[in-house]
Parts: sequence; C-alpha cells; structure tokens
Amino acid sequence: MYYKKIIGNKCYLSPINVEDYQKYTTWVNDMEVGVGMLFTASVITEAKEKEFLEGFVQSEYNFAIVDKETDNVIGNVGFPKIDKINHTGEIGIFIGNKDYWGKGYGTEAIKLILDFGFSILNLHNIHLKVYEYNKPAIKCYKKVGFKEVGRLREAKQIAGKRYDEIYMDILASEYESVYIKDLVEKRNK
Repeated sequence: MYYKKIIGNKCYLSPINVEDYQKYTTWVNDMEVGVGMLFTASVITEAKEKEFLEGFVQSEYNFAIVDKETDNVIGNVGFPKIDKINHTGEIGIFIGNKDYWGKGYGTEAIKLILDFGFSILNLHNIHLKVYEYNKPAIKCYKKVGFKEVGRLREAKQIAGKRYDEIYMDILASEYESVYIKDLVEKRNK
C-alpha cells in the first residue's frame, strides 16, 4: 500500500512499504543498478534487505518513489542525514526499476524531495555525493539545479580504474518550489 505524500506529474512520494523487500533485493543485487551505489560489493539477501528497510522506514524523511499511473514502486529517495541546527541535508536517490531510467522519474523525484526539504523542513543547503562515472545521475542533478562544489579525488576504484567522488549542492535561494507552493496558494484563496 502506498500513500500520496507529495505528488508530481509522473510519480509521487510515499512512506516506504517494507513488504517491497523482495523487489529491492532483486534491484540491489543487479550489478547494473548497484554499480553507482555504496553497496556494490555487498551480497544482500532478502533477510538483510528487509532488515535494512525496517531501519530505513524509522527515518521519517525517506520515501518510496511510486509511478503515479500504475502505483508501482520504482525506487526511493530521501534524506539519510539532516543537520537540524545548520539546516542542511544530504539526499540519496535510488531508481531500482531499470524500465524507468532515462524517462524523467528521477528528475521529478528529486524535485519533489527538494521541495519537501526546502519548503517543509526549511533546509538551507541540500547536498549529495556521486561517482564521476555516473554521468546520467550527474546530468539529472545539474538539470534540477545542483552545482559541483568539490571532489574527493580517486576515491572509488572499480574495474581497475580510479574515479572521483563528486560533491554537489543546491541552496534554498536557488530552488523555486513547484509542488508545495501551488498547494499553499490554493489553500490561501
């Protein structure tokens, strides 16, 4: 079961359903999906993934990404780290269902979580990390307004080659609310 917390045109964000652990296990064990993630070298069983999701849902700021038309879960997005004193947050996104790659779902999910972070959580800076070989992700992040702010040089070794870990961020002043601003304006009439 999914609940429409934040709704976009293509997808919506919902609390994560732990019962999706089998789908997630399939996704995280697919090397094509996992190569850009931290868990690439891990072997993840259904029991491990279910345990992970149970812990993950305890954080109130992690969401399932659900296709609006079919109500199928396609991945997740959220804030694994938030600094409430300094109003900063780190986001992570994972599109496990490869049928949805390159079709704008990741871009929209990031816009939705940015809107939530800036408009509801009142964050000032939202940042992320990405490996330099993950060109589609970098393109997506730049499209929604993230800027490169630094690199940890040669931080990742894969297939005998070293790659930088790129740090990107966006400030509240650089993002214009699309979804939540409209909701507030409708209520204000």
